[in-house]
Amino acid sequence: MRLFLNIASLAALAGSAQATTTATPFGLWQNPRGTILVRTHGCGALLCGNIVWAGPQAIADARAAGVSALVGTELLSDYRASGTGRWTGKVYVPDEGRRFYSTIELKSANSLRISGCILGGLICKYQEWTRR
Repeated sequence: MRLFLNIASLAALAGSAQATTTATPFGLWQNPRGTILVRTHGCGALLCGNIVWAGPQAIADARAAGVSALVGTELLSDYRASGTGRWTGKVYVPDEGRRFYSTIELKSANSLRISGCILGGLICKYQEWTRR
């Protein structure tokens, strides 16, 4: 009986540890150059993300494109689940002042690939973002 309780306790602990380490796209993410931080969150049934910090160069680049207040800008909008660990929506590129078709792919618990595409997804560029 004692052995059964020990095994049951270990199984419960393993299950709770697994549940708390499940990868999620929600959180704080940094772009590869370290010039912005974006907090991703749910917006209704969708995934969105706003800039919560920007470095001086990112602010200057955005200002040159007509974006007066970069912090607070919704960078990621209207992302819908499109598979396991994958979402499609729109990414805003502040220094171009445009939104592009985009996909987000959760590569690991601490790595997010964000792609921006033109021509209906024929030509895409991507960045690997890191969880902070």
